[in-house]
Amino acid sequence: MKNLYFLLFVGVLFLSCKHKNHTQLNFLDEYVLKDSIEFKNAIIGGLSGIDYANNQYYFVVDDARNPRILTADIKIEAYEITSIDFNNVIFLKDSTTTFYKENALDLESIFFDEKTKEINLVSEGSVRKGKKPRVFKVDENGDFIINFQLPKSLSNIENIKHNAAFEASSKSIDKKGFWTAFEAPLKSDGEDPTFIKKSSPIRITYFDNDSKKATKQFAYQLEHITKPAKGDINLNGVTAILEYKENHFFVVERTYQNGYGAYGNIVRIFEATVEKESTNVIEIDALKKTKFIPLKKRLLLNFYDIKDKLTEEIVDNIEGITFGPKLPNGNQSLLLVTDDNFQIYGKQLNQFILLEIQLNK
Repeated sequence: MKNLYFLLFVGVLFLSCKHKNHTQLNFLDEYVLKDSIEFKNAIIGGLSGIDYANNQYYFVVDDARNPRILTADIKIEAYEITSIDFNNVIFLKDSTTTFYKENALDLESIFFDEKTKEINLVSEGSVRKGKKPRVFKVDENGDFIINFQLPKSLSNIENIKHNAAFEASSKSIDKKGFWTAFEAPLKSDGEDPTFIKKSSPIRITYFDNDSKKATKQFAYQLEHITKPAKGDINLNGVTAILEYKENHFFVVERTYQNGYGAYGNIVRIFEATVEKESTNVIEIDALKKTKFIPLKKRLLLNFYDIKDKLTEEIVDNIEGITFGPKLPNGNQSLLLVTDDNFQIYGKQLNQFILLEIQLNK
């Protein structure tokens, strides 16, 4: 019996130590910017991506009629967001090329390359109009520089669902490349998430800076929908990713369901990890027909659990994530932003959320 108690004690101790090695996210603060603010002949809204570089924040605006980039100073003092001041707008207009005119710019994510002083963008395109999703670079004036070649698995527009292509991107920690993520599965890969658990993998792709090509790709399984339907729109997909250490990502999954008004979003942040056994799917055309091992994932934060700390308990349409400054306790901060869709679907918020990354050792 003593041996049994000893083994149980060792097991509990092992699990406790293993748990302590986990990363956790802690809520710190929320800041809501007034909606429909005019700034340099444009409206501040549709903030679909965010990046922190050059001591300022870069935002991409999801406005296909007037695609643009915003920059801002965000003051974070102690553990609170104290002010947000936009200081520049960069419009994407063709000057020496016709790239913008020839493509549908449904911009969803952004990051600034501090080495080259270039801005990376991803666009969902418009499948219904026959316009492919794009990954491309612009300079600090918004002039087009280069379009990245997509891997074969992402090149067939007939295999891509409308409004379900590139939604997220992240600089790699080693600065040798970057990652992109689709919002929803390709038609040949799996089904869109429903209320029943099934295989719904999206593809997270790595692009190499030197070759300007995709060199590896992994599958990430989406969660099923957990809230009862009240309307005919019930969707779940990836809206943002951030590599926070090598082969470890924060992945934002957002469920949207109409019929709930301003309370139609379920937003969760998962940790996703590339492990030795994770399948590189870049040469696989159809995941439905192939056995594969997706990224390992673990829930870090369900925003429903902190809704009482948010404005009117609204968990809004979070679509951007980036590192913020170091906090007074030495921990790294995260800043998230919502896309308010310019209020066209009803009441939404320009919501900024500050989190703390706690690395338990």
